[in-house]
Amino acid sequence: MCHSPAPLRGASTSAHPPEETRMTISAPTSRAQVLGAPADRHDEILTPEALEFVGRLVDAFADRRLEILKERTRVGARLASGSPLDFSVATARIRADDSWQVAPPAPGLTDRRVEITGPPERGMAVNALNSGAQVWMADFEDATSPTWDNIIGGQLNLLDAIERRIDFTTPYGRRYRLGEQVATIVVRPRGWHLTEEHLEIGGRPAPASLVDFGLYFFHCAQRQIEAGRGPYFYLPKLESRDEARLWNDVFILAQDLIGIPRGTIRATALIETITAAVQMEEILYELREHSSGLNAGRWDYLFSLIKTFGHRTDFLLPDRAKVTMTAPFMRAYTELLVRTCHKRGAHAIGGMAAHVPGKDPDAHRAALARVRLDKEREAEDGFDGSWVAHPALVPVCREVFDGVLDTRPHQIDRTRDDVEVTAARLLSVRRISAPPTSEGVRTNIAVALRYFAAWLHGQGAVALYGLMEDAATAEIARVQIWQWLRHRAVDREAVSEVVEDELAALGAEYPWAPLDEIRGLFERTALARELPAFFTTDAYSRHLVRHLEGQS
Repeated sequence: MCHSPAPLRGASTSAHPPEETRMTISAPTSRAQVLGAPADRHDEILTPEALEFVGRLVDAFADRRLEILKERTRVGARLASGSPLDFSVATARIRADDSWQVAPPAPGLTDRRVEITGPPERGMAVNALNSGAQVWMADFEDATSPTWDNIIGGQLNLLDAIERRIDFTTPYGRRYRLGEQVATIVVRPRGWHLTEEHLEIGGRPAPASLVDFGLYFFHCAQRQIEAGRGPYFYLPKLESRDEARLWNDVFILAQDLIGIPRGTIRATALIETITAAVQMEEILYELREHSSGLNAGRWDYLFSLIKTFGHRTDFLLPDRAKVTMTAPFMRAYTELLVRTCHKRGAHAIGGMAAHVPGKDPDAHRAALARVRLDKEREAEDGFDGSWVAHPALVPVCREVFDGVLDTRPHQIDRTRDDVEVTAARLLSVRRISAPPTSEGVRTNIAVALRYFAAWLHGQGAVALYGLMEDAATAEIARVQIWQWLRHRAVDREAVSEVVEDELAALGAEYPWAPLDEIRGLFERTALARELPAFFTTDAYSRHLVRHLEGQS
């Protein structure tokens, strides 16, 4: 029999939402089984109450998640067979209705002019929180290699950060502690397509998104509220409004189970797939009670374009370094995002500046100049803030947005009514189409192989060639190789030679690197006839899963 769930204990609670509005769910029917190896303090996160909470989320939404993934496959097949991509006629009424708005900005999310991103690793967490940025996106997704230690260790670091007991000491003895003013924490869980095989619910691996979200929410939601903030999230790799609605229903149930008012959660959706780009307003609409805006995820967006249309010769992209944000189809995407957000009272957050300072001061100054130009374009286009990957980039990003915003916290009032974007403009890649260069081929192969090495070694954010690379850049690197091979823009034998050259260089630099595993991963995800949707799904199940038999 269904009933309104009682708030779970183990986290402090506040008043319940009105009874008539609360979601109902049966009591949990499945027992959680932890298969990952235990480590120091894991028991602080993997409490019986927290696992029960995650179990309730999984019981309620695991089947809908599977349907979402099936629908992704169906949509992909339709687009691959020639069906047009366009704004939906079925949801035209949502786009035409000017009356609805998203929720007003939540505490700590009113001014978002600089957001710094990175994995929830202890040292990086302290540096990000102290960086002077308004927001830190603690990233369990693209910037984290999802080893069990990284996932549970990241949860512990977030708990410690909120309790203000996080610190770290370098090998040279320098100690870092939190300052008085710290960034607002926003957590990015893993996407719907991933599972957490170290935690089973009802005998099946739990959806990774619900594990990351559920453990953080259970332990930290009320603590964040008491600290004057709230439980805030970034939602990765959405492909449709239905996926946003699923997240919204997760939020409703989670708030009901803990006993906090609906709308306490706020979430920023990343628009980093081409199918989501034609559903921006619908995604905001589904999340409107819990929405805090949209973000332009540039590398994953290009990755999505190739995955969706890479079989077509008219979507042959040049070297990724040549696909700038000033390309017409990328301008259409970002301008539509700003217009959509501001029309609905939501923040529009710009893309990543990934420069990592090096030892060459001239190169550093040149890189900062490029970052400044990129942020100036975003601020002038109407974005309310932007991402950086390194604390050294916070001042230049802040200076640019200060110059446009002055003392205002955002520029949501700038509605960009001048912007009109069609689906054809979003897909107009022909104007930059060009063959790849030998340098571009080698760079993509080198980045992919080196990132794979680091990821298999447990590191998800990697400084390579002056840039902070994560899974998104590795994905675009390997799918570009796949696309160029498919259309014979590059020679397969020449690619194989570059792969062997770069593997040899990698092995000489990092003797610990498992070269055979790295080669196999690259061959399966970049050189195969059919393109795998993500390298992470294959690599995770083959290399990162470590079960401890018999543990419960």
